[in-house]
Amino acid sequence: MQFQFDSQFFISIMFLGFVVLLFRLYVVLVEKPNRIRSKLRKQGISGPPPTILLGNIRDMKKSQLLTAKSPSFEPPAFHNCASVLPLFEKWREQYGQVFMFSLGNIQILCVNQPDIVRHITTCTSLDLGKPSYQQKQLGPVLGQGVLTSNGTIWAHQRNILAPELYMEKVKGMMNIISQSSMSLLNLWSSRIEAEGGVADIKIDEYIRSFSGNVISRACFGSNYSKGEQIFLKLGALQEVLSWKNMSKGVPGMRYLPTKTNRKAWALEKEVKNLILQGVKERKETTFEKDLLQMVLEGAKKSNLTLEATDCFIVDNCKNIYLAGYETTAVAATWCLMLLASNQNWQDRVRAEVQEICRGRIPDSDMLCKMKQLNMVIHESLRLYPPVAVVSRQAFKDMKFGNIEVPKGVNLWTMVVTLHTNPDVWGADAYKFNPERFANGTIGACKLPYVYMPFGVGPRVCLGQNLAMVELKMLIALILCKFSFSLSPKYIHSPAIRMLMEPEHGVYLLVKKL
Repeated sequence: MQFQFDSQFFISIMFLGFVVLLFRLYVVLVEKPNRIRSKLRKQGISGPPPTILLGNIRDMKKSQLLTAKSPSFEPPAFHNCASVLPLFEKWREQYGQVFMFSLGNIQILCVNQPDIVRHITTCTSLDLGKPSYQQKQLGPVLGQGVLTSNGTIWAHQRNILAPELYMEKVKGMMNIISQSSMSLLNLWSSRIEAEGGVADIKIDEYIRSFSGNVISRACFGSNYSKGEQIFLKLGALQEVLSWKNMSKGVPGMRYLPTKTNRKAWALEKEVKNLILQGVKERKETTFEKDLLQMVLEGAKKSNLTLEATDCFIVDNCKNIYLAGYETTAVAATWCLMLLASNQNWQDRVRAEVQEICRGRIPDSDMLCKMKQLNMVIHESLRLYPPVAVVSRQAFKDMKFGNIEVPKGVNLWTMVVTLHTNPDVWGADAYKFNPERFANGTIGACKLPYVYMPFGVGPRVCLGQNLAMVELKMLIALILCKFSFSLSPKYIHSPAIRMLMEPEHGVYLLVKKL
């Protein structure tokens, strides 16, 4: 009798637990998303209808497959990278400049209206921050915190590196940047001699090697080989967690031992161990005043627990990787592609660089004088912004312009769309025209705050100064030593992984001057 009573009680508890679980799932997957979408619909905001669990992921995957089938074998006369995300363009035309969609049960408000964008990008409230889904799913690559211009980690508000110290470090890295650039030039010279005067070079890996060498030496000093190992692993991890894996938005998917998840977990563990091993070796050897040392000092000042200190260090090394290595490499690759397909601008910039340098390796003062080169780099970043989408999350109910954003909604700003909006940039918005930056970024268009290759406002990327110095130094030295044009092997096919990259690489025909 007692046994029967206990069994019935146990079954009742199990049934009650199952009902509670179902109710919880209903709230998370159905009721909460519907409540959020209802609040947005009442404000006149609409979007494509989502499905339970997947949201609009199925439509996005289908669109991605269709886009991948249409590369161009000629460099375009019009550079419309928004076409890389055709579904978003279709939704924008159908639902307006502000529309909503879903990644699983993640509700996203896509904002392309410039005045609303300005409110979002200039917001300093801690109620607007890095999306929780990025911290959970992309944290392995990006880290859990974001370096900001006021010297803090945005997600955790932890002190790390004051801007003036960072600028001082960038100036101190000029020798590293120039040496890494010369290493690349020597490799290309060897290729040219071996191939009879003209080399057909796929430049992507050479540029990544240059950028990785700079950051490895800046972060790990004499132990730079450790940095190179870390960056290789982070690159592989970035590929695993790229836009190709849209199923990460499905509730609970990141916890399942799928092939992709297992690979990501293994790479994440390797990256963490390599970084912490590098930190241990640093503490056991001589003191070096590099970026890693500044991160360690920032962690020490924060009075964190041992576990939190390790997370802090690992996260910031990941952020340095993305800002100083991958973003710079992709930007340099696109810039060289544009110079190769616009010989008049290649000649103009080369003449300027040669006049300023007169056979010398440029220093920081020389780089500042290269106005034509600066214009070309900014135009390249406008047409091919490495970061195509900027994402933020409202942690409380917030208001931007006339839009009331419910708590939990993610705000997406489509950089690629804003950078080529004809209403902002004029009739030649899709054309390569560096002259628009003749008076700097402020005078380049009607609404300068929509130009955001490194972000804008209080969340501007702290690494932008390093990136610009790397870009100027490398491209200036390449122009001084080589002339180049696009190879017949080049296929124009921009693709969004985690960054906007040339899917098939960039091939150049390079010869010595």
